Amino acid sequence: MPNPGAAVPETVGQAVIPLINGLQDIIARLDGDAAAGLELPQVAAIGGQSSGKSSVLEALVGRDFLPRGPDICTRRPLVLQLVRHAAPEEWGEFLHVPGRQFHDFEQIKREIQLETDKEAGDNKGVSEKQIRLKIFSPNVLDITLVDLPGITRVPVGDQPSDIESRIRAMIMQYIKHPSCIILAVSPANADLANSDALQLARLADPDGSRTIGVITKLDIMDRGTDARNFLLGNVIPLKFGYVGVVNRSQEDINFNRSVKDALAFEEKYFLTLPAYHGLAHCCGVPQLAKKLNMILLKHVTNMLPGLKTRINAQLVAVAKEHAAYGDTVESVAGQGVKLLNILRKYCEAFSSMVEGKNRVSTDKLSGGARIHYIFQSIFVKSLEQEIDPCKSISDEDIRTTIQNSGGPKGAMFLPEVPFEILVRKQIGRLLDPSLQCAQFIYDELIKISHSCLISELQKFPALKKRLSEVVCSFLRDGLRPAETMITHIIEMEMDYINTSHPSFVGGTKVVELAKHEVLPPKTSASLSGRKDGTIVGSEIQLAAERSQKSRAVFARDAIRRASVEAETSLTGGNQIGNSQVGESSSKLPSIIPLKEPPITLKPSETEQDATEVAVVKLLIKSYYDIVRKNIEDAIPKAVMHFLVNHTKRDLHNFLIRKLYRENLLNELMRETDEVLMRRQRIQEMLEILEQAHRTLEEFPFEVDKLEKGYNLTEHATGLSKIHGVSGDSTNVIYTSSPNCYSPHRASHMVL
Repeated sequence: MPNPGAAVPETVGQAVIPLINGLQDIIARLDGDAAAGLELPQVAAIGGQSSGKSSVLEALVGRDFLPRGPDICTRRPLVLQLVRHAAPEEWGEFLHVPGRQFHDFEQIKREIQLETDKEAGDNKGVSEKQIRLKIFSPNVLDITLVDLPGITRVPVGDQPSDIESRIRAMIMQYIKHPSCIILAVSPANADLANSDALQLARLADPDGSRTIGVITKLDIMDRGTDARNFLLGNVIPLKFGYVGVVNRSQEDINFNRSVKDALAFEEKYFLTLPAYHGLAHCCGVPQLAKKLNMILLKHVTNMLPGLKTRINAQLVAVAKEHAAYGDTVESVAGQGVKLLNILRKYCEAFSSMVEGKNRVSTDKLSGGARIHYIFQSIFVKSLEQEIDPCKSISDEDIRTTIQNSGGPKGAMFLPEVPFEILVRKQIGRLLDPSLQCAQFIYDELIKISHSCLISELQKFPALKKRLSEVVCSFLRDGLRPAETMITHIIEMEMDYINTSHPSFVGGTKVVELAKHEVLPPKTSASLSGRKDGTIVGSEIQLAAERSQKSRAVFARDAIRRASVEAETSLTGGNQIGNSQVGESSSKLPSIIPLKEPPITLKPSETEQDATEVAVVKLLIKSYYDIVRKNIEDAIPKAVMHFLVNHTKRDLHNFLIRKLYRENLLNELMRETDEVLMRRQRIQEMLEILEQAHRTLEEFPFEVDKLEKGYNLTEHATGLSKIHGVSGDSTNVIYTSSPNCYSPHRASHMVL
């Protein structure tokens, strides 16, 4: 095809396939996880043991280079890259021996055997570890082939009892990927319906969109039979059909007959056998190479867009990780700059999380949202719903406080002292939940500090540990003034009971409410107070009863004093006889003895006491609600000011003062060995992916060229021209063979 621009190879196969091979080399350097999703188009040859698949691969290469023997020979996956070049030399290169060229193909065979024995043992063991071989030759097609172990059912040597299932699983690991073209090799002298290769191919490729059937051993079928129906797809149809090949027999191998001579014999075989006339498009290794090349090219063009997308996505991810690791810093000045940057980013991340400007989670609350939840949904709701201001005060406690506040005279009216004593006690109960709220916010700030710059600090364990200690110390220092302020707020509310507050319910209104709670409606109506707000009715009656009790006590005291004075006068200086004394004593009234008061006195309970208790309860609830609202507003403000906002404002400077010291830099900025190794690996991955990206950028023109048509030159199959064979069946084919060959041979082909 003419070249429309710069120097471009004449065929797409000569340009696109080498690029795919180049990508194979590039991506092969990635480890398993990094290479996941970057599977490139390749051809995997599968089949039963001794089905002839290794012989097919040798025919495509044109050289004898694979181990041979009567038993299983392919015991490790062999990834074979064929690279076509213009020079006449041919050589091979192994990935495990970089820089070494093998010009002797017998030496290549020995190296494959040695590597196989090294990994799988020398007694027919099987391993999943690849051997990667690249062959450079002017007589090959640019393509990547994978020779997989043949399916065997009976274990031999060191093979495990489940060797068949293991090999099947190994094969599926390759052919399950949509990027893999399956070369299903089946012998013609066996029932095609029982072909292991076709069964596995159908599992991995149900619609047959990437499977090519290869029929081997056509020359040893029973006389009078042929594979024409197989090749035409009349037995088991395939989308890409079948190709029949004739490979070397074991006798050919024993006599060292070359693959080139075998290809010549194959061409003569198909030309001389009438059963295969008209099937030239599906007979012979050259046709297989051509079909593989065209299918692979089409497959490549279909997969390129997705492959580009996946490589670009992985390149972005690796570049981001590489940027996070940064470069290794050796100098003290460089370490200092890096430390300052880390501290700045840490504090910015902390503030962002508190303010809700960081990455917003969609499944749970985080950062500042949790702080708001603690304030409103835990602290405020607890004060409103779970704290009853009168729950811990009994009616007896209130009556006792009221009577104690009256002193020895009692009280005609309800005094203020009991109310203030009791309401202070209830206000004091707000201190513990307020301090607990501050502790909750402190805990949240600790959690936020641990979630800041995790990946960055992971590289510096000493810095991470020291930074955590310093931040915790700073937050503890901020918690103390917050707790002190909270204590002062509660004490301020306790120190001054503002009964003049506009929201406080007192006076006649609270008395009326209390009467309605304690007395029946009629009773409370008859004992209502005057409009001027003074207490009447039952209160006056209560005062009168108390006055009567006081007068009775005064009378008893007067009698007691009179009797004492009389007794004193009788025993004084007047000389009165005993008879007179007895007579005077008999005339005085007798003294009534009283019971001693108990050590613990309980207040008496009257109907009026119940009203007073109800009044005090209403006053406590009214004033407590005022204080509670003040606390609900003031405590979050104190915590935010002294703890949260203080941290946002001053943490950065505090960290610099504590950590930015020359004598600490080497210790704090020392990276772990794992980090150093990971940075090196990330650097390598980045270089590999960048190289793959650049390689992919070379594809668009070639893909456009493919859409305009595919033109094979005489060497486009990758196989050299065999002189004297094209249409002329009379020429000698095997120039190096000791015996001439007839079209039918009886010896079997082996792997």
